[in-house]
Amino acid sequence: MTAARGLDEAEQHAWREFLWAARLLFDVLDRQLQHDAGMPHAYYLILAALSGAPDHTMTMGELARAVRSSPSRLSHAVARLETAGWVRRGRDPHHRRHTYAHLTGAGLRALTAAAPGHVAAVRRHLFDRLSAAQVDALREACAAVRAGLEPAAGASPR
Repeated sequence: MTAARGLDEAEQHAWREFLWAARLLFDVLDRQLQHDAGMPHAYYLILAALSGAPDHTMTMGELARAVRSSPSRLSHAVARLETAGWVRRGRDPHHRRHTYAHLTGAGLRALTAAAPGHVAAVRRHLFDRLSAAQVDALREACAAVRAGLEPAAGASPR
C-alpha cells in the first residue's frame, strides 16, 4: 500500500478555508431558515427538489439521490414534512414497491414563503462577499470537484 500524498502548505490552507467557510455558511443558512420559516435547511432542500419535479412528485429513491440523503434519514425527514402537511407519501400504483413523495399545496406555499429570506441569506453571506470573477472561479472550481466526485453529473440536479 502506497502512503497518501500529503497536502502542501497552500493546499492545506485552501482546504481549511473551504471546510470552515462551508460549515459556517450551512450553519447560518440553517439558522436563518429555522428562525424565519420554521424548517431546517435539509427540509428546504427536500421541498425545493419536489417543487422542480414533474407534478411535484418523486419516488423516495429519486428524492434521496437528489438531496444526497440516506433512505432512512430521508424517510424520517419526509415523515416530519408529512406531519406539517407539506408532503404526502403514497404507493406508486404501477410499481407497488415504489413509494413516492408529493409536495402538497401547503408545502409549496411554505417553500414559496421561505425562499425570499433564504435567497437573501445566500446573497448576503456568499455572493455579496465575492467579485464577479470570484463567483466565476467558485462555479468553475465547484464544477471541477463535482465532476470528479460524480462523473455522471453532466446534467444539473433538479
